[in-house]
Amino acid sequence: MACYKIFMATNLTIGFLGAGKMATALARGFIHAQLVGPKDMVAADPVVAAQKHFADEIGATTMASNAAVVKAAGVLILAVKPDQCAGVLAGVRGKFTDRHLLISIAAGVTLAKLESALPAGVRVIRVMPNTPALVGAGAAAFALGQSATPADGELTMKLLSAVGIAFQVKESLLDAVTGLSGSGPAYVYQFIEALSDGGVAAGLPRDVATNLAAQTVLGAAKMVLETGQHPGALKDQVTSPGGTTIEGLHELEKGRLRAIVMSAVRAATEKSKKLGQN
Repeated sequence: MACYKIFMATNLTIGFLGAGKMATALARGFIHAQLVGPKDMVAADPVVAAQKHFADEIGATTMASNAAVVKAAGVLILAVKPDQCAGVLAGVRGKFTDRHLLISIAAGVTLAKLESALPAGVRVIRVMPNTPALVGAGAAAFALGQSATPADGELTMKLLSAVGIAFQVKESLLDAVTGLSGSGPAYVYQFIEALSDGGVAAGLPRDVATNLAAQTVLGAAKMVLETGQHPGALKDQVTSPGGTTIEGLHELEKGRLRAIVMSAVRAATEKSKKLGQN
């Protein structure tokens, strides 16, 4: 930990290559966690509206080019669409030095591809975040490149934890992370919508049904995270013999809810692997 504390104690400047929604969410989280201030962050984006929104939201400096960001910052967050990574890195390749750490949040872009686009020895970390980072409730995982150090990993953990939770994993597991937490919010949104539809079918007004459904999912998730109990144990605590809950659970079992969700995660994982090979 000593090396990590020294790193954080130095003048840490974070540069964003891309200033879209995820970049803005991360920057907001860093400020909220008091890791850095607005003056310690810079960003560039070819979309003027995105650049202006980042500056207005964060109060940080925006720059005319990615090259200027690389020159100004030691920690660089690659926050562009996967098909834009090669072009962005090609444009700044010659600006990298041994002081730089590149953290990529581009989905499906492997460490090998990132490292091959940069000079030998550049420290690279690949991250799979998810969109709830926009509200400080993200679930992310990351993998270290060949030259990344343990201190780099600890710094990345600290940064990602500012907008949720994070885990360090082997890169081979990032596709599974994509299938679970990367794509998972969409599964949960669909479940919330279905809960709301059920409430409406039972006579509730739509706004009441949707708010009850969303809060129910939020509360159940907090119970899992804060009690540390197995989800099955928490389910049993709500399920009285001959009661209403067991009737509902029986219908979910008949519809193979658990099997379908498992299949969805596996299908998304396989798709992520295929995308990473392209």
